[in-house]
Amino acid sequence: MFDDRPAFGVRVHALGGVTVAEIAGELDIFAAGRIVARLDSLIQARCPDLVLDLRPVTFLDCAGLSLLCRLRNRVLERDGRLRLVIDEPRFVRLLRMVRLDDAFEVLEDLTPAIAGVSGPVAGGGGDAFA
Repeated sequence: MFDDRPAFGVRVHALGGVTVAEIAGELDIFAAGRIVARLDSLIQARCPDLVLDLRPVTFLDCAGLSLLCRLRNRVLERDGRLRLVIDEPRFVRLLRMVRLDDAFEVLEDLTPAIAGVSGPVAGGGGDAFA
């Protein structure tokens, strides 16, 4: 059987106290199941500051939205902060349609999320897509 899905993965970089997770490909039920543990591992500390860069995401469905909501709730339980970087108008409209636009801090670009953060990249510079 031939699978013609685009490449999917998560690349993580830590800069100062901000963790940036870049998600690429389709964020659907298949992908959500594959990355939930990895994303959970990024928010284990008290007051996590997580930025999800969703610009490379090509498709987002209800399973992807559910994963984002689950992650948001876990971050808030730990008194943390979650920001989404989305430059795709379809995804912003989707958040608005399901009334989640006020639940997330959405940025169009990564720069404001890491502005003022300096220092070396922690964890060996970042993981390859996995």
